[in-house]
Amino acid sequence: MITTDILIIGAGPTGLFTVFEAGLLKLKCHLIDALPQQGGQCTELYPKKPIYDIPAYPEILAGDLTDKLMEQCKQFEPGFTLGERAETIEKQDDGSFIVTTNKGTKHQAPVVAIAGGLGSFEPRKPLLDNITEFEDKGVEYMIKEPEMYRGKKVVIAGGGDSALDWSIFLSDIAESVTLIHRRNEFRGHLDSVEKVQELKNLGKINLITPAEITAINGNGKVESVEVTKKDEEPILVETDHFIPLFGLSPKLGPIANWGLEIEKNAIKVDNALDYQTNIPGIFAIGDVNTYPGKLKLILCGFHEATLMCQSAYQIINPGKRYVLKYTTVAGVNGFDGTRKEAPKAVVKAID
Repeated sequence: MITTDILIIGAGPTGLFTVFEAGLLKLKCHLIDALPQQGGQCTELYPKKPIYDIPAYPEILAGDLTDKLMEQCKQFEPGFTLGERAETIEKQDDGSFIVTTNKGTKHQAPVVAIAGGLGSFEPRKPLLDNITEFEDKGVEYMIKEPEMYRGKKVVIAGGGDSALDWSIFLSDIAESVTLIHRRNEFRGHLDSVEKVQELKNLGKINLITPAEITAINGNGKVESVEVTKKDEEPILVETDHFIPLFGLSPKLGPIANWGLEIEKNAIKVDNALDYQTNIPGIFAIGDVNTYPGKLKLILCGFHEATLMCQSAYQIINPGKRYVLKYTTVAGVNGFDGTRKEAPKAVVKAID
């Protein structure tokens, strides 16, 4: 059983910033995320896309924002359960909650903060009749352990940043990498497109465009895929792994069954005070919530996280008064023993 003060469902920007705000109140956090790394959409969908409305950053790449948030909160030593989806929640006699993931990992906390962005992300799957037969038998929708592809034949399908970046990365690990896209043009970062072109010229990536995967073949595991170009006969490409990277589809997932008040695939909260749901002790912050005037912006999630932590403090420390102090005055004391503070004023007389 993993125990903590605040259990955060979702390790995107709002969830990560919650760790910092909770840390200022000396509250420990643990985060659960179905994705294999921190950052949510920013890391998984558009790590190299610039964001223009983060205060003090005229422009910052989504992946860099995640890195900065991780750097900011690391002094408060958050715990992470990654690659697992929050499945069930049970309220205990003492008022705390036990959240169990789809892999059976149990977490207990007096406060749960749902910061799941647009929900848990489900991969968009190609429309192939037998694809489910080969899931985890050579078909993977996300790359969690790159080393498993060392010395293997890999086929990647897709035309965005993920398909380009993983093709580049695996070209140094796999025996062969074949990238297939239904168009000649790729919607990805220019550097990545040019790098794939270079690796294609060097014979390190086999590029087939415009084309689509029309069948998967194998006996108990993937052995080949059928690739079809317009007005041409299909060809077979031998492979050990087929990785379709067509993006992720957001869904509220199992959280929709937790007894929370839902409106249009979002969780209703009380925005007059602290973004608490209809279940005391469970909050929803960031894009996953809804209330009158809601704006789905990262900076709004930061604001919601800050106010939520104040109420979480009262739940965890009933009757104890907390006096808000600016970090410029109080400094920041990390759980790892570090301290950040403004330089002390020099007292000196002027002759």
